Amino acid sequence: MNNSMRLILFFTGAIGIALFFALAFIRLPGPADLRNRYSIALTSRTFAERNITDVVTAVNFDYRGFDTIGEEFILFASVMGSLVLLRQADEKKVKQLPDAISPGRDLGPSDAMRLWILAMVGPKIAFGIYIVIHGQLSPGGGFQGGVILASAALIIYLGHSFETFRRIMTHPLVEIAEAIGAAAFVVIGMLAWFSGKPFLTNILPLGKPTELTSGGAIPLISAAVGIEVTAGFVLLLYAFLQETLTVEEQK
Repeated sequence: MNNSMRLILFFTGAIGIALFFALAFIRLPGPADLRNRYSIALTSRTFAERNITDVVTAVNFDYRGFDTIGEEFILFASVMGSLVLLRQADEKKVKQLPDAISPGRDLGPSDAMRLWILAMVGPKIAFGIYIVIHGQLSPGGGFQGGVILASAALIIYLGHSFETFRRIMTHPLVEIAEAIGAAAFVVIGMLAWFSGKPFLTNILPLGKPTELTSGGAIPLISAAVGIEVTAGFVLLLYAFLQETLTVEEQK
């Protein structure tokens, strides 16, 4: 296919997509019409029924928890698929490059920058844990906090080296943590079966409002998701850095 045909194909698709977007935007409701019955019902009932103050977390991990399991396992399957694909290439790569951008140079951050970056690891981990465990009280939860915790692993690499990152982030342990996080969500949902209730029914004590123990099973599910998301993104980071910073040894 020559360049002219590619441009024709691209603009044909782009115009079609633009028309669909335009038609969709025309029928969008205005700000005054956004409060539908579903949102009103959730806003008015979440605190009374679950003793928590964050409606989004209640939807994710309780009212619509079964859908969230699907979302979590999409991430789980994506991570596992990436690891399988990249690991086949990693088995042949034994020589580590000194620098991902310029293989012939061994450049790194200055001592001041390295000290600053590494000093931020502790606060970032603390903030990520805070977001995970306070998801039922304020905006946050396992998905958001897990991404923040995974970024702590990234700044370890940025502040020192891939070798340090690889030594600290023990690969098998992170894989086990991801599996535990994904399985814990399902196990918590199965607890309801022992009481003769549907899967993922919130049967645990709801605790007192505005406390970390409020919400019954919601904090536990949020923590499980946080573990799975953290481990999943760390594994992806490890796999892509391994792919980028190592090459096949020339024989």
